[in-house]
This record gives sequence, C-alpha cells and structure tokens, in this order.
Amino acid sequence: MFDPNFLLRNSVYMSLLVGMACPLVGAYLLLRRLVFMGVALPQISSCGIAFAFALHTWGVVPHLEESEHTLAFVGSTVFTLTAILVLSMLERRGHRLMEGSIGTAYALAGAWSILLLVKNPYGEHGLLDRLKGEIIAVSNADLGWTFGAFALVVATLIVFEKEFLLVSFDREMAITLKKSVLWWDGLLFLLIGLTISMAVLSVGPLVTFGFLLIPPLTAHRVARNMRQFALAASAIGGLTALAGFWIAYRMDYPVGPTDVGLLGIVYAVVLLGQKSGSLARAAWRQISASRRQSSGG
Repeated sequence: MFDPNFLLRNSVYMSLLVGMACPLVGAYLLLRRLVFMGVALPQISSCGIAFAFALHTWGVVPHLEESEHTLAFVGSTVFTLTAILVLSMLERRGHRLMEGSIGTAYALAGAWSILLLVKNPYGEHGLLDRLKGEIIAVSNADLGWTFGAFALVVATLIVFEKEFLLVSFDREMAITLKKSVLWWDGLLFLLIGLTISMAVLSVGPLVTFGFLLIPPLTAHRVARNMRQFALAASAIGGLTALAGFWIAYRMDYPVGPTDVGLLGIVYAVVLLGQKSGSLARAAWRQISASRRQSSGG
C-alpha cells in the first residue's frame, strides 16, 4: 500500500491521517462527557457541505467543478464552528437540556442536508459518496491541506496540553491560576471543529464519528494517564485505519464502513479481554483463599 506507484496511495495516507488525528480531539469530547456532540458535529458539517453544493443550484457559484472542494470546505467549517460555538456556550452555562439541544441540532442538520440536495443531483451524488465513507479519489493538494491542518491541530494540542486539561477538568483551579477559561475553551473547540470539518470533507460523517469516539473509548480501558490515553487512542485509530484499508482493498469493501466495523471489533476484543482477566483474577483469589482456609484447618 505504501508503494509510490500504488494507485490509491493518497487514500491510504488520508485514512492514516484521519485515524490518528480524530482520536486526539475525540479524547477531549469523551472526557468532557460531550459524546453526543461528537455525533452531531459530523452531521452538521455534512449539512454545511450540502449548503455549499446548493449554492450552485441557486446560481451563486456558476462553476462548481472548479471550486467544489473550496466551497465544501468553507461550508463545512462555517457550519461546524458556528454549531460548536453555540453548543459550547450552552455546555459552559450548564444548560439543563444540553443533550436535547444536541439531538435537535443533529436531527435538523440531517433534514436540511436532504432538503438542500433534493433538486441538486450533482451535489447529492457528491455527498452520498462522503456519507458512504468512500476514500478513493484524493488529490495531492487535498492530502497536503489535510496534513497541514492536522499537523497544526496536533502541535497545538501537544504544546498547550496542560492548559487544555486544566480548563477541561478543574475550572476553579484554572480561574485561581488566572487562566482565561473562555480563551482556552474557545481554542480547544476551534481545534475540534477544524479537525471534524477536514475529516468529514475527506471521509464523511460516519467514519469521522467512528474515529472520534471508538479509539478513545478503547484506549480509556487500558490507559493509566492522559498521555497514555492520547497516544493509545491515536495508535489504535492509525493502525485500524491501515488494517481496514487493506481488508477493504483485498475484499472489495467500502473503506469507511470497514474501518468503523474493525474499530468495533477491536473495542469488543479489549472489553472481553478485560472482563475475562477480571473473572480469572477473581477466580484465582477465591481459589487462593480456599487453599489458605484448608491449610489453616
């Protein structure tokens, strides 16, 4: 798959980038208990892409073929960042119906994605490819922009890791230390929004959601600290992306659903391994206790 002459090598690299970057921001969604936001934001991003395609139907953009990717990126980013700004404000204020607000945003985004494309066959075809997670045609330019965006996100997460952790888990301490909670929250959500926008534009909402949440969920069961958590989540996502692409290529399956299905298998194996280990340790302790009692008797 890494042969320079391999026809789909850019698709392999794109899968690897998404698999490694999305879990890093997904870890913060999981630890801040914003899993539902991870469900809604990829769908909202898709709605932004649908809106961008609809601009051609409305005559705003006469030559869609020349500016399709740029329009889709702008629409996806604007919709995602706007939604994450509103939802983060609700979360910061402790909105009682936070889950209901996120669910409503998800439902409305899905409905408007369809309505915006009803009379736009070209846009519908393009969005359906993304919804199915088809990672086939990836240009050098798209790969370069995605790599640059994800590199910026990862570098920022590493440099300001302490600040992000502090405002995520101990706001009172952050305020005591005179940290600007609003600023650091805004920067973190900006990174999350940028990552989701780029991922949805490249691999679709289903695959984005899968890599946002399943690798962090898996890593959370084996990691002992935040650094292990982040590294394990990214490694699980990257390795699964490579394995999923290989399986999909060999068996002629769509890449995106294969990746997500494989993530589910990895999570199930880790979960069953932990449960089996716990049962085995409990049984061994019981046997040891019985032996001690027998020896004492």
